[in-house]
Amino acid sequence: MDSLWLAIVIFMALGSVVGFMAGLLGIGGGLIVVPALFYLLPKLGVNADYVPLIAIATSLANMVLTTFSSVAAHHRRQNLDWNVAKVLVPGIFIGAMLSGSVASYIPAEAMKQFFAVFVILMAINMAKPIKAEANVRSLPSVPVLFVLMVVIAILCGLLGIGGGVIIVPLLCYFGQKMQRAVGLSSMAGFCVALAGSIGYIIAGWNVPDLPSGTMGYIYTPALIGIALTSTLVAPLGVKAAMTWPTPTLKKVFAVFLFFVGIELVISSFSG
Repeated sequence: MDSLWLAIVIFMALGSVVGFMAGLLGIGGGLIVVPALFYLLPKLGVNADYVPLIAIATSLANMVLTTFSSVAAHHRRQNLDWNVAKVLVPGIFIGAMLSGSVASYIPAEAMKQFFAVFVILMAINMAKPIKAEANVRSLPSVPVLFVLMVVIAILCGLLGIGGGVIIVPLLCYFGQKMQRAVGLSSMAGFCVALAGSIGYIIAGWNVPDLPSGTMGYIYTPALIGIALTSTLVAPLGVKAAMTWPTPTLKKVFAVFLFFVGIELVISSFSG
């Protein structure tokens, strides 16, 4: 019991970091939550066979609340282009719903290793200076954007991330300003989280030997601890996003991703 209460306190501290990053960078927090739960859940006695799925499902469930708070804050500051959002949302919902069924067929270690390499590549991409010609690019056609969102949402649902690590660089590449890209990424993250959470609840509903306190694959003690603080802190990250210049935001994002990626490389390839 003592270890559970200590874990909840740690989950609350984790939620503060997650919430700020969600508002600042348009990420749902999975880049922090998933590795943290990989470490914490076995110490709480969770069966190692279920740790990856529980970590990912819990991360997505937390993002439902975190990204909703972030979306609301970005909407108030007019950082959301709803014309673009209406194109993104259908593909994201379809892809995220599919991810819950697909996840159980992919080896956990393979997912961790791919995730580790992926975030480092994204950090390198975000660290590149913005080229002048990038600002004249326009978004692709609706069918192309729909397919891109389906693929991205499946990937994000499998890894327990909100999509900011992919969608923010993608939208910046197509000429969207950083603040607008972060706002749209928050909306995309909310859709991934909501649809993905439903998928993981369904997939884990009748699975035997899950720890007490789970709803499907979602571990509610972790969800409550993280969500309590992340939802409150997310608007502070949005405020910072409005005052920091775009090059600074990109550098912060790149450094953040790089160090997360290095840590994941060490843990996934050594263990």
